[in-house]
Amino acid sequence: MAVLLALGIYIGTKLSSNSTGFYTNSQNSSKLKLNRLIDYLNYDYVDAVNTDSIVEGVIDNILQNLDPHSTYIPKDDITSVNESMKGDFIGIGVQFYIYKDTISVIRSIQGGPSFRSGIKAGDRILMADSDTIHGPSWSQDKVIKKLRGTKNSKVRLQIKRANIDNLLAFDVIRSEVPIKSVDAFYMISPTLGYVKINRFAENTYLEFEKGVNDLLSKGAVNLVLDLRDNPGGFLQIAEKIVDEFLEAGKLILFTKNKSNQVSESYATEKGRFKNAEVYVLINENSASASEIIAGALQDNDKGTIIGQRSFGKGLVQREMGLGDGSAIRLTTARYYTPTGRSIQRSYDSGTDAYYESYYKRLEDRKLNQVQPESRVDSLKFTTPKGKVVYGGGGIIPDIYSPYDSIFNSNQFEFLKGTGVLDFFVFEQLDTQRSLYTELSESQFLKEFELSDSLYQKFISYFKDLTDITVGETRAHKYALKVLLKSAYTKQLFGDTAAMKVLLEIDPALQKVIEIEASKTVN
Repeated sequence: MAVLLALGIYIGTKLSSNSTGFYTNSQNSSKLKLNRLIDYLNYDYVDAVNTDSIVEGVIDNILQNLDPHSTYIPKDDITSVNESMKGDFIGIGVQFYIYKDTISVIRSIQGGPSFRSGIKAGDRILMADSDTIHGPSWSQDKVIKKLRGTKNSKVRLQIKRANIDNLLAFDVIRSEVPIKSVDAFYMISPTLGYVKINRFAENTYLEFEKGVNDLLSKGAVNLVLDLRDNPGGFLQIAEKIVDEFLEAGKLILFTKNKSNQVSESYATEKGRFKNAEVYVLINENSASASEIIAGALQDNDKGTIIGQRSFGKGLVQREMGLGDGSAIRLTTARYYTPTGRSIQRSYDSGTDAYYESYYKRLEDRKLNQVQPESRVDSLKFTTPKGKVVYGGGGIIPDIYSPYDSIFNSNQFEFLKGTGVLDFFVFEQLDTQRSLYTELSESQFLKEFELSDSLYQKFISYFKDLTDITVGETRAHKYALKVLLKSAYTKQLFGDTAAMKVLLEIDPALQKVIEIEASKTVN
């Protein structure tokens, strides 16, 4: 009914004050009331009003009163929202910062349009066609809208390159640029592979399959599946991935809709890791499809879940267009793990309280004041092998792994959130990029050590920007050097390489390595 109300407001026929005969069915009385209100605002209100924005506000309000995950997507946002789930966009294929009001290229994406045209890291983009695109008025969103376009369209870029006086002109033909959902896949040890998935988009299974095939060819026997900070995505993609780990016939999940119709999903014969050890890493930001995978494995006594309690989203949404390019994502079902538990957190106290409890958990984690996990007996379930699991509030890991208190301190959150590290590294590379261009990724990871002089240079740089202090203890100094090395690695070799630096000191991953080592000893 809520969807019908929203549609009724948006596309309803204009009614005059005496045209009550249009609606004859009593179920349409709410539509009639809201359409009359819009008419009164249009024709009788003392001031001019923007009824489109009022309608959008009404839609938002209706959905917010249903559940925390039914949402409205305005038509101006629908393209960008769907691009991330589609897995690509049409553009020129560069990663950039807006540095001192100028578009500064970090990297041209390998094989992409800019890479093929010859645009390099460190280049400054000053013009696109006849438009000047530098200065304080150019936000990141504005730059993105300018550089993206239709497939096979051409944009002429005017580039300033270091040590060259004249501007360089490049004609770049826009084409598909992938938005990767698999951040990394590589071997941690001779038999242990690692895969990091950031969301479940249309192309995620293909990316996952490519990564898994690569790992298997290198000798992977067991696998780490990192779903931390993965907010979810397409249910069917999560099902295909978890199918790789379960024996044929095992229940993955079931859903139940308003009419209590049940739809079940079962594993097939294809599971390439059904005899392997799998370690799933989760945290408070692992939600929805991520929890489906963790719950399916946990309930089937497969693998080990490590980390922190997950978000707790057990609702399924379906996108529905509203006729003008906008859409809603409406909750149409609940999903349940194989033992029958719902991991949806309660939202009886409203959306604000729902998210406040989540933010409180994040803050407690930063302060190392994580409370014992709530386990309600009425929400107790048992797996086939007798392990007790709980519903009603996310997936509780088999092994709790705390966050590193230094990396999650306010000082380090500030460092990571403001881009200070990235800007500092960009400046350093800008003056000495040639020192690193001959190094391969493996050479850099093995040989690069941040010197004390460079470390002190960063501390001075940081102090000029803020009163927040960092690097005062030995532990802080070590952690900051790791972050700086990761920032260097990201700008030179990309996200996957940078992740390898951070994972070397990752508590959850170290726990996995410890478990694997103990099996070898035994």
